[in-house]
Amino acid sequence: MTQRRLQITILCEDRQQEVFARYFLKKRGFTGSIKPKICLKGAGEQFVRENYPKEVKAYRSKNYLSGMLVVLIDADKKTVEERLKQLDTALTEDSQELRKPDEKIAIFVPKRNIETWIHHLQGENVDEETEYAKFTNNESICKLGVEQLATQCSQGNLDVNAPPSLQAACIELQRLLPLLDKL
Repeated sequence: MTQRRLQITILCEDRQQEVFARYFLKKRGFTGSIKPKICLKGAGEQFVRENYPKEVKAYRSKNYLSGMLVVLIDADKKTVEERLKQLDTALTEDSQELRKPDEKIAIFVPKRNIETWIHHLQGENVDEETEYAKFTNNESICKLGVEQLATQCSQGNLDVNAPPSLQAACIELQRLLPLLDKL
C-alpha cells in the first residue's frame, strides 16, 4: 500500500463521522495532517452545508495537489441525491463552480446516518429508514468494521447486502483513488 502524505480536511457533522473517516483514511494508507471540522452543537447537517463552500474555496485556493477535502453529511430523511444537490446549491449560491471530477473532494452521504453503516458493518441487518443507536463516548467501536470496509471497497467486493448509500460511498472512493495514486 502506498503511503500518501496529504493535508486532509474532514468536514463532518459529529465525532462519530470524524472517527469513521480517520480510521478509513488510515487503513487506506493516508498519512499526514488531518484537520477535522466538526459541528460542536446544533444541527450537524446544516453545519456541513454552510461550511462546505468555505472549505471548497480553501481547498481550491491552496496548492491542492497535496490536499484533500473529505465531507460526511447524513442524508437523514432525504435521499443521497437530494443531499448532494444541496451541497451543489451551496457552491452555486457562493458563486463557485461545482465539484469537478478531477478534484480531490470526496463526499460520503450515509442514509439515514453514519450509525446505519456501522451497525451494518457489525453484521446487523439494517435498512436506511431506521434511526440506529449512537455510540456516544464509544466512537472507536467502528474501527474493525471500517478497516474491513476499506479493504472491501478498494478491492471492489463490498457485501451485496450493504446499504445503497454505503455502496455509493465505495463508488466515490473508486473515483478518488486514481487521483490520489498520481501523488
